[in-house]
Amino acid sequence: MSRFAAVAFDLDDTLCRHDHDVTALYRRAFEEAGVEPFGEPDELWSLLDGPPDPDDRVGYLGAGFARLAARHDRKVDPVALAAAFEAVADESRVTFLPGATDALSAAAAAGPVGVLTNGPEDRQRAKVEALGLDDLVDVIVYAGDLPRRKPHADPFERLTAALSVEASETLYVGNSLAYDVAGAHNAGFRSAWLRADPEDVPGAYGPDHVVDSMAEIAGLLAEGRGADGPEPGSDAAATEPGEGR
Repeated sequence: MSRFAAVAFDLDDTLCRHDHDVTALYRRAFEEAGVEPFGEPDELWSLLDGPPDPDDRVGYLGAGFARLAARHDRKVDPVALAAAFEAVADESRVTFLPGATDALSAAAAAGPVGVLTNGPEDRQRAKVEALGLDDLVDVIVYAGDLPRRKPHADPFERLTAALSVEASETLYVGNSLAYDVAGAHNAGFRSAWLRADPEDVPGAYGPDHVVDSMAEIAGLLAEGRGADGPEPGSDAAATEPGEGR
């Protein structure tokens, strides 16, 4: 029997990832904006400041394009470039991360299942429909449409109310320490951090579990124990990877 009464997941880069030809998408954005291409997608990503802003994705991308243009000594309208990128992107082009469907099945066997995403419904709905999540989970909370997003506790509280479970009995799985793990902690959830690199460490955040793939979530739920990370707040939590981004 699982130690959790319910399980909830972040969406982007936890359950799914974009399935675009990123280089082609990048070039199409320049074509749409009528600008001669410069730079490469990876260079742009490295210049973005933290996670996307659900309230101003064009401004978020535009800041990255402005930095990129300065590096390449180009004078362009970075907001127009960002708007073109958003216009050609297809939010329905997503695919499950390896192990995600097994994690969802294991979560459903443990109890009700939720998804909590910081994006608004008008952006995230296409992903939900493409993945068929309406048939796989019980509740989806779009924090981008709420007064407060992760890491605030409000969207987590909305989730537990909809699932009719206690926060302390709920596991939240996400890839962001600053948003998913911190938010789960603030709301009284247990947390599982999906890290991108086995060399990454959680620092002071202290997630309850650390996993390197979604496939490990099914094992964690099925076994009831054995994939635990160090106790939250312990010295080990700041320096040691979990057993189980």
